[in-house]
Amino acid sequence: MSRVIKFNFSPNNFMPFFSVLIDLLSDRDRFIQEIYDGIKVNTKIFGLLVCSSIFLAIYGGLIGAVSSWMQVLSSAAKLPFLFLITLAICLPALYFFNVYFGAKTRLSQYTAILLCAVTITSTLLFGFAPVTLFFLITTESYFFFLLLNVVIFTLTGIIGVYFLYQVLLPKVETIVSDKGLVIEDTAIDKNRKVRISILKFWLGLYAFVGSQMAWTLRPFFGSFGSKFDLFRPREGNFYMAVWNAIKHLFVS
Repeated sequence: MSRVIKFNFSPNNFMPFFSVLIDLLSDRDRFIQEIYDGIKVNTKIFGLLVCSSIFLAIYGGLIGAVSSWMQVLSSAAKLPFLFLITLAICLPALYFFNVYFGAKTRLSQYTAILLCAVTITSTLLFGFAPVTLFFLITTESYFFFLLLNVVIFTLTGIIGVYFLYQVLLPKVETIVSDKGLVIEDTAIDKNRKVRISILKFWLGLYAFVGSQMAWTLRPFFGSFGSKFDLFRPREGNFYMAVWNAIKHLFVS
């Protein structure tokens, strides 16, 4: 006898995932401390993954609406993939560098922390969705719409990266003697400075990989009246494309 599998997409089924998002937004410090303490890390990872993917898919579909319904579906799939594959590429470097210099944080905890940043970025993008929709409807300038979204992605990305910097910044360690005096440890201080330098380098790498990955996966917008392309040839780079869009918008 064959079994009929039913999928229930009731909003109530998604509430546990969104409760993770609400916990992150309402009390970020407690949420991060729970990750470092190992409290329900896998539950947090799954909830953050679901919420960020939904928000990114919605915003991706919105910017893809510039072109066609096929571009809507393509961008809705590619935007979450962009953020998650960038995380997967950069995560090992962050983990192994920090382990080498004495960090005790596990790989799953780093994954949860990075997903926090992705979720914050995706939530902010979702908040900008009405603005993006307004200009999608009211403007016919492809280059204006493109640059508007470059600004939105840059702003939300900077906030996400700054969140990571605050959370991953090595804490000041002190040694207290038997008499209650604080003893400075030169080796500990030097180790912290090295880890801060590595963190800054890694954040720059994370931003660079993200922008290059976005260029590799393009188009996300398509263009008015153009035929649908799932991917475009790998030529030029993201920064030259932005510069050409600026010149086209203000010169033409």
